[in-house]
Amino acid sequence: MDLFKAIDIASSGMAAQRARLNVISMNLANANTTRTGQGGPYRRKTVVFESMPMARSFHEHLLHSTAKPQVYGVRVLGVAPVKGPFKKIYDPSHPDADENGYVSLPNVNLVQEMASMLNANRGYEANAAAIKTAKEMALKALELGR
Repeated sequence: MDLFKAIDIASSGMAAQRARLNVISMNLANANTTRTGQGGPYRRKTVVFESMPMARSFHEHLLHSTAKPQVYGVRVLGVAPVKGPFKKIYDPSHPDADENGYVSLPNVNLVQEMASMLNANRGYEANAAAIKTAKEMALKALELGR
């Protein structure tokens, strides 16, 4: 595998982790939203990833047989709401309280979101380190050619 393909794979991982961080920040920002445009409290969202084959150039298709294993990256397939019950608290003075005085709060767990944020951040950093390593390897290869 060439170094540019390694950079492409790592950059697809960085883009996926960036999308994941955006959704996590949206979840954190709406952790107390009891009314949305669709009605009801905010529903936690998550990112769905999908592996995707990295594009092969026409030259690569000519040089390699179809038996060679395909190289895969990652992409965001979509953002999906997470099913689950809403938290209910008793607050009859709240404007969104039901007839029994209970308010439905979003199904966002702050501890879980913070752990997911750290995980996504580490994934982003790992892909950035892979790009840096590929760049350093390319520079060392150029030095050897002198």
